[in-house]
Amino acid sequence: GDKRGFGCCGGFRCEGKVQRQGSGSVLRRDGKVGVTDEPAEASNPAGSFEPAQLSGPPEDPSLGNARRDVGVGPHPRPWPDDPRLDPALLESGDRRNVIDKYRYWSVEAIRADLAPSRAALQIAIENLAHDLNIGSIVRTGNAFNVSGVHIVGRKRWNRKGALVTDRYVDVFHRPEVRDVVEWARANDYAMVAVDNPPGSAALEATRLPERCLLVFGQESSGISPELLAACDFAVRIEQYGSTRSMNVAAAAAIAMHWWSVQHR
Repeated sequence: GDKRGFGCCGGFRCEGKVQRQGSGSVLRRDGKVGVTDEPAEASNPAGSFEPAQLSGPPEDPSLGNARRDVGVGPHPRPWPDDPRLDPALLESGDRRNVIDKYRYWSVEAIRADLAPSRAALQIAIENLAHDLNIGSIVRTGNAFNVSGVHIVGRKRWNRKGALVTDRYVDVFHRPEVRDVVEWARANDYAMVAVDNPPGSAALEATRLPERCLLVFGQESSGISPELLAACDFAVRIEQYGSTRSMNVAAAAAIAMHWWSVQHR
């Protein structure tokens, strides 16, 4: 039968050649035109108690296209006596994409606060063609507080969609498929492909293991045959429209949320 479900474009080529990104720039789906692989750097290294209206364009790339008034301005003196707070942010304000609890906090303090509630869930993303969706998946991983992100393949990955959230998660580079497989086996993790090959199970009908490594492929070609063969099993996201596939970053968010529903 003609099963439809997500698998990084389901192993089928996307019909469109280009897509819009940011404020009007045009990029190919392979991410090779107009995309930088340099990590975004924030103008302020680290989070606020009293909101303040900010004028002028945002200085922190983690804001993306967010409204100009996101964040808080300089903290009034005298400053709180709290070692978690970053003096540079207290001085200049905190415009980062963080929840209010972490306003003016240093990156190190935020990471330390997140550590006790890290999920057992980890994710692996195949990086063969500098896919611009990788950054979006990393950002979602931060939202679900996964305990690790594994970049499989090329070391340099497209950070644009991450909006600097990769500072708050542990990101590991696995040059070869065998490297991520060895890690998973050594740490008793089941590798679960989010794809739609023959024999894949419906995600919504699947109990995901707690020690789960969700595996995602590239936007246009899906998970490579070598990595797919190394996975313990595959799950697909059932679809009900005319498209053969959905965006890999959207599918990653659905899969991570389904794990959280079962184990959080």
